Amino acid sequence: MPTTEANADMAQNGLPEQSTLAGTVSDVEHTTGPRGPRWTHIALPSTDIDRSIEWYTKFTPLELLDRREDADGQSAWLGHSDQPDTPFILVLVSFFKDQEKGPQPTMAPFAHIGIEVPSRADVERIAEEGRAAGCLQWPPTDLPDPVGYVCAITDPDGNMIEISHNQGVYDKAQQVWGHKTSA
Repeated sequence: MPTTEANADMAQNGLPEQSTLAGTVSDVEHTTGPRGPRWTHIALPSTDIDRSIEWYTKFTPLELLDRREDADGQSAWLGHSDQPDTPFILVLVSFFKDQEKGPQPTMAPFAHIGIEVPSRADVERIAEEGRAAGCLQWPPTDLPDPVGYVCAITDPDGNMIEISHNQGVYDKAQQVWGHKTSA
């Protein structure tokens, strides 16, 4: 088990002090993994994991991949089911000890998660749903290249999610990296 000083350092950096996770070595050896370093996830705090899962599966193309619970709290992994070989996962974490603190937005006011959709109509539809749900932050707006047509909505914890069309991310990635195969 780590020292009290190590626990304090971990707590300061986001891992709960006296966590059942601290100092625990997993005996699980996963059978698949990347062939090289990969960007795999971003983790955000959530005060109500069920509400957050419902929000992300309604307003984004993300699907629930996994859910876990231990003595410290709950987590959920969301991602794209058509990317099993190169997953990028949104990890929502709800620590029981942080529940009374309320929402702790990490991606705000401008920091955001960006999701590109196939059409302007998709941006407008999601913005209208966000307006009806009270979470629309930026109405659909045309912005200069490379930003494109965007709106922004906030999740139940106040994190900003940008929905865009014609942003140019795909064109630039193909232009610079082409169809390289690496995982």
